[in-house]
Amino acid sequence: QVQLVESGGGLVQAGGSLRLSCAASGRTFSSYNMGWFRQAPGKEREFVATIHWSGSSTDYADSVKGRFTISRDNANDLLYLQMNSLKPEDTAVYYCAADRTPLRSALTKEEFGYWGQGTQVTVSS
Repeated sequence: QVQLVESGGGLVQAGGSLRLSCAASGRTFSSYNMGWFRQAPGKEREFVATIHWSGSSTDYADSVKGRFTISRDNANDLLYLQMNSLKPEDTAVYYCAADRTPLRSALTKEEFGYWGQGTQVTVSS
């Protein structure tokens, strides 16, 4: 099992920035591809970003490319999402997730088996 706890959400004005953090415990964090997802009210959960277990590659949803940056600190079992130029449509609960399979070579948007409880991000216009 991998336990994940998000933090860093809050209320911000459009154009502002926030950095989300995700603290991992349990299994070896550095062996898992990690991701961020979000769910807005009345909508399905959607992929935001993912990072390879080595940190060597990343992938983003088109809606956040150029504004969001995913990163990780394997020495301290931490995952980050730096969010800049925030828009009201970024308002959602953001979830940290770990791949269900360790040491997967390719990034995916679907093979996530461990989830945090979520942190609320609200962007006002």
